[in-house]
Amino acid sequence: MRVLYVDDDPVSCLLFVETCRFAGGVEVATAATAAQALELVRHWTPELLVIDLHLPDLDGYRLLPALRSRLNARPPAYLCTADAATVVEGPAHAAGFDGCWTKPVDLVAVLAVLARKGSAPT
Repeated sequence: MRVLYVDDDPVSCLLFVETCRFAGGVEVATAATAAQALELVRHWTPELLVIDLHLPDLDGYRLLPALRSRLNARPPAYLCTADAATVVEGPAHAAGFDGCWTKPVDLVAVLAVLARKGSAPT
C-alpha cells in the first residue's frame, strides 16, 4: 500500500514512517508542505492520505480536495492534528476526511487502518 503523509514536523514524520515500516508492506512518502505533496502526486499515486491540519502553506482542509482533484481519485484520508478532537472532527468530516487522528497519534489505530488498507475510518 502507498501512503502519503503530509506534516511539517520532522519528528511526526519519522514516527509515522517507522510505524509504517513496522506494519510492513507499506510504501510511505512524506511531504512537509502542501506544495510538496501536490508535486509528489504528479508522478506517484498514494492509496491513503494522512494530512496535518496546520501546514505552512495551506491547511489540511483545503489540501485534501486539491490532492484528490490532482489524483482524479478519492483515496481514504485521515486528518492528523494536535488540536482537540472535539474541535476538528466535525470540520474534518465535512471537508471529506474519513477519520481524524490527534497527536500524539495512537499507533494502534494507525496500524489497524494500515492493516485494513485504509478502507475504513477509525
